[in-house]
Amino acid sequence: MTNSEPFEVEQSAVPDQEPSKRTGTVWTATAHVITGVIGAGVLSLAWSTAQLGWIAGPLSMIFFALITLFSTLILCECYLTPDPEKGPIRHPSLTGAVKFFLGEKRQKICALFVLESLYGTAVAYTITVTQSVSAIEKSNCYHKEGHDSSCGRINTNMLMLIFGGVQIVVSQIPDFHNMAWLSVVAAVMSFTYAFIGMALGLAKVIGNGMVKGSISGVSANSGAEKSWLVFQGIADIAFAYPYSVILLEIQDTLKSAPSEDQTMKKASRISIVTTTIFYLCCGCFGYAAFGDKTPGNLLTGFGFYEPYWLVDFANACIILHLVGGYQIYSQVIFAMVERWFAAKYPDSGLGRNLELKLPLCSRLEFNIFRLVFRTAYVVSVTGIAMLFPYFNQVLGVLGALNFWSLGIYFPVEIYMVQKSIGAWTRKWLLLEAFSLVCLVISVVGLIGSVEGLIRARFR
Repeated sequence: MTNSEPFEVEQSAVPDQEPSKRTGTVWTATAHVITGVIGAGVLSLAWSTAQLGWIAGPLSMIFFALITLFSTLILCECYLTPDPEKGPIRHPSLTGAVKFFLGEKRQKICALFVLESLYGTAVAYTITVTQSVSAIEKSNCYHKEGHDSSCGRINTNMLMLIFGGVQIVVSQIPDFHNMAWLSVVAAVMSFTYAFIGMALGLAKVIGNGMVKGSISGVSANSGAEKSWLVFQGIADIAFAYPYSVILLEIQDTLKSAPSEDQTMKKASRISIVTTTIFYLCCGCFGYAAFGDKTPGNLLTGFGFYEPYWLVDFANACIILHLVGGYQIYSQVIFAMVERWFAAKYPDSGLGRNLELKLPLCSRLEFNIFRLVFRTAYVVSVTGIAMLFPYFNQVLGVLGALNFWSLGIYFPVEIYMVQKSIGAWTRKWLLLEAFSLVCLVISVVGLIGSVEGLIRARFR
């Protein structure tokens, strides 16, 4: 933690950056990325494919994968900036990089979007975990009482409170450098439940003896309603991919040999190719299995009843994965706010690390500000999730808000300054056109998702 200005990038030379703490490899980076990317979004892809149909659905997933890959590759190149006096300057956060390259005004705007994105993702993960726990309880009930039984309403608010309690404990992990094990476990869980969802969808298609669905997707009562659903489906896919907001944080954990940008680029390629394959399989098999009746959440919407133990296991994997995914995103907020507090109040005892020695345990390190702030953060996230427990609509709003702003605009602008790309040159025009197209997609997705959220809240 440094005594820099709020959200300012650390600008010391590489030898002074405590390189012993950066021991990450391409595989730990891949685990971090997959943990952050394959989360709640994968569960909505069958529903999104159903809204778009057999042609537009798969093509949209490939389209967003290519966009995400391009934007992350150019952002990887902006982690280090040469400085003839101080040596290479590291940019360990997106907001810090924006301030360094684009100025303080746009850095503040970026910080707002980052906070909204990370906070919103934590809300979405809380909703998803609650749905998975409810699905386990209902699955066991349906298995015992029959598929037509009324298994009652699960107390989702209590489940959210329990998940919040777990996150309060896990949130006390100091920073990213101490979380490699959590990312590895969470990445394994994400592969497991994505594979189970894909396999169950394929098995149901085989059992049906036919591929359901159509080129145009789910039918609607009117053209306007169909447009809202298509827009929301696009926004849900947009939510499932970008991770630029945590990319530089992950890259800052990598050791310097080979170079961080090459390692991160390789990890990004592996991660995006892997996730896209899973996304296509989950989305397409789910739609092929259920057609117009495809549930909003593939593993909790009860398209699958049997084998009940496998459905339970898949939802248990979701829960374990999102405990880690929640932290991958929230740790960025924690680092940002705690860095600001240390700069604003450098002599405060609240920010000092204290040691507590417990019987039969090693010394426990903590500080009061970390404990209070992180606990308050989790409590507020849980409260918002209880107020708006709408899975597809929340994902759509988050995807539309953040896809262009954080996933496209800031990486492109940083890259153009880093590479000294002049205005109105061919490369400048292509990058600006790319950014404009993505902006239109975000606006369209936001319109559909807000309409869906309002309809769900007040129906």
